[in-house]
Amino acid sequence: MLDLNGKSILITGGTGSFGKAFTQQVFERWPQVKRLVIFSRDEQKQFQMAQDYPEAQYPQIRFFIGDVRDYDRVRRALKGIDYVVHAAAMKHVPIAEYNPMECIKTNIIGAENIINACLETNVERVVALSTDKAAAPINLYGATKLASDKLFVAANNIKGANPIRFSVVRYGNVMGSNGSVIPFFMKKRQEGVLPITDPTMTRFNITLKEGVDMVLHALELAWGGEIFVPKIPSYKITDVATAIGPDCEQKIVGIRPGEKIHEEMITSSDSFSTYDLGKYYVILPLSTDFKLKEFVEKFKAVPVPQGFRYNSGENAEWVNVEEIRTLIREHVDTTFSI
Repeated sequence: MLDLNGKSILITGGTGSFGKAFTQQVFERWPQVKRLVIFSRDEQKQFQMAQDYPEAQYPQIRFFIGDVRDYDRVRRALKGIDYVVHAAAMKHVPIAEYNPMECIKTNIIGAENIINACLETNVERVVALSTDKAAAPINLYGATKLASDKLFVAANNIKGANPIRFSVVRYGNVMGSNGSVIPFFMKKRQEGVLPITDPTMTRFNITLKEGVDMVLHALELAWGGEIFVPKIPSYKITDVATAIGPDCEQKIVGIRPGEKIHEEMITSSDSFSTYDLGKYYVILPLSTDFKLKEFVEKFKAVPVPQGFRYNSGENAEWVNVEEIRTLIREHVDTTFSI
């Protein structure tokens, strides 16, 4: 059983939607956490988040300005840290397409900085957040996150006698997160028109709490080198639009550069090293050092069929219009009504 009481944790990109949800969960479940460091480069977001966690009430929290591109700053921030959750990323697809090197510096070089700094300090476990766009990527953001995933998996090969463990969690659109479609539609419905890129488009859906639970699962149980993938439902983009603005016009505007009709979290090429854990799938490393037989026996892991793929358009589980409305009320906006 994971126990974060007495542990020091650092989360990169900690002022984002995930970081805020993770912070809330940590303080609710482990009030005796030793230290929780919020590492990010946005001073305004840090200032705003600090209002929710005043020092008098939360003496364990630290707000640390820094950029994952800056190795020296990252290494300094990791002193005395036990666990790292790497959530920092440049993730807006069109912006990454227009500013490719900036995306590469943050998502790839930043990942390497985290890995090297963790190896040179006393960090015990690292969980990196990935995205469904990293599977068979067609945009730069997805390509950089695939490279990041590969770096974190491979980091387990160069740790030597260091007991540190690196793992990855990969999931789809986080419901209500900054820049995602639900808050965008909720704002646009006031205009009476909701822009739809393609009427057949689908996406995976996960709540912030489910995303946090998955990271905590990896922190507790990862052996090192795994890519964890949740079993989550899909939604049709037109159903999201109908749920939020049933009286709005749905205007087809065309796919943006680097956008897919359906997202994929496990490709058929991954099927040879993918196992079913019950609540999650896991893509295991191909390294000969990974104790596959022991892993399979311990977690009762079942290999998926060869050629298996996990695609939002071919998913067996879906949320309908009314279920989307319920999820919005529960996880995004309690005042939401139709």
